[in-house]
Amino acid sequence: MSWDAIVIGSGFGGALSALPLVQAGQRVLMIERGGWVGRGPDNWGKSGAGLLTPHHTSDAAFRVSGAHRNYRASAWNCVGGQSVFYGAASYRFRESDFQHNTDVVGDSGAEWPFRYEVLEPFYARAEMLLGVGGQAGCEPGEPKRSTPFPQPPPPLSRSARRIAEAATRLGFTPSRIPLAISYAASGNRRGCTMCGTCDGYACAAESKNDLATGVIPDLLRQGMTLRANTVCVRLTAQTGRVTGVECVNRVTGERETFRARRVLLAAGTLATPHLLLASDLARVNPAADAVGRYLTRHRNAVVLGAFARRPNPTAEFDKQIAILDLYESAGSIQQLTPPTGLVKAYLPPALRTPAAIFTSHALGLLVIAEDQPRANNAVSVDWGSIDRYGLPGLRVRHAYSERDERLAGTLVEQARAVLREAGALFTIVHGIRTFSHALGTVRMGDDSRASPLDVWGRYRGLDNLFVVDGSALPRSAGLNPSLTIAANALRVGSHLAGTAVSQSGGAVRARRIQRYLPTMSIR
Repeated sequence: MSWDAIVIGSGFGGALSALPLVQAGQRVLMIERGGWVGRGPDNWGKSGAGLLTPHHTSDAAFRVSGAHRNYRASAWNCVGGQSVFYGAASYRFRESDFQHNTDVVGDSGAEWPFRYEVLEPFYARAEMLLGVGGQAGCEPGEPKRSTPFPQPPPPLSRSARRIAEAATRLGFTPSRIPLAISYAASGNRRGCTMCGTCDGYACAAESKNDLATGVIPDLLRQGMTLRANTVCVRLTAQTGRVTGVECVNRVTGERETFRARRVLLAAGTLATPHLLLASDLARVNPAADAVGRYLTRHRNAVVLGAFARRPNPTAEFDKQIAILDLYESAGSIQQLTPPTGLVKAYLPPALRTPAAIFTSHALGLLVIAEDQPRANNAVSVDWGSIDRYGLPGLRVRHAYSERDERLAGTLVEQARAVLREAGALFTIVHGIRTFSHALGTVRMGDDSRASPLDVWGRYRGLDNLFVVDGSALPRSAGLNPSLTIAANALRVGSHLAGTAVSQSGGAVRARRIQRYLPTMSIR
């Protein structure tokens, strides 16, 4: 069967770019390397922590080299992508994030090909689809909005109030973290139980609005076909077009090639350039040297404060408060729920009890500093190491600049001050080395020599290949990127759906996708 569109990946980029195409009546095939994540009481147990499930697998492991250590890392593979295990924070980037900033960009050539105003209506649509709850008009530097949040935030937990009051006494303006969580029951779905296992867990109550809970089931009901447990190993191309998507079934080992008029690549910031390089497609792009380069991942750290008494005795989900006063100069500070279950599961038996006691008496703050896009931070392929599917090995190289470390240090000191003001006896800092916020490896931009993608996410050199995941974002900003990935994917998918309508002249399809096509101006 020949498809109108093949979407590779089911995370924010894949699901949200597929939505306008499916709504337009196109035949869409979604290919996902992982399987469905089960939901139920087991998600609340220690084996429910995402890093301990089969969905965080060495099946797609990669080697990481950096300034201080080399290690082997595993990847997330499941229907819905990392949205299933993320903490639901759904921020819009600031208007300044889309403007030139020499301090961040340097000589990297990383520039957005449009301004915030172009993405704003798609931010609004993404917030509605994900049911984001927040409080408008309270954030320092908050960007302009055309619509209110779909729902208000819940009441503050005891520990969130403690953090907010301490931050206020220090002169900060604490605000609410916008979260993609359904707080009230609706239809056949339960409301949030405030169980405290959002960040790093699949939601047992299915009230966290991840893509596997909400968006993808709707797409399947509307006619999209999903092939789970299917590994994409090669894109074949001829005369400027992708002509085949070669895949391997993870369970049976069967090989199959799919064909479509368009291919939307959304495998993730590491896996997308991996597939492009494994398919030898960098050579057709005028920005070939940028394919796989300029990897960003945020300079993140967790600051934990230890308290004499349990600050959150009811174990509520307390990822509620953010401090954005330092955003333009350094980045963001966000409340974080200490992962007691995950810590216990990871540590040796002798350390589990004292670690559980410590985390139950701790409050956490996550600091996020935007890291510079640098050419040496990159992914590459190793043809000397071939996996069982026929893919070459993936190698990741990344180190932070002195500027990145300085900004993170500023945020850490302020986070420590807030925790001490809140009554912490002492604080400890834990660096984060995951790639959950990775971006930028196949970036879009106006300069065809510096950016592999054009303004619509089209891969230069191939007329029918589009990249719609985090790898397309040229800068990481200082906030969680999921909502921006979703909004940009909606923008690209809406553009492609509109193009299809104008070519076919289908009036019915035009009416069906009209709501996805707000007026846009691209500079």
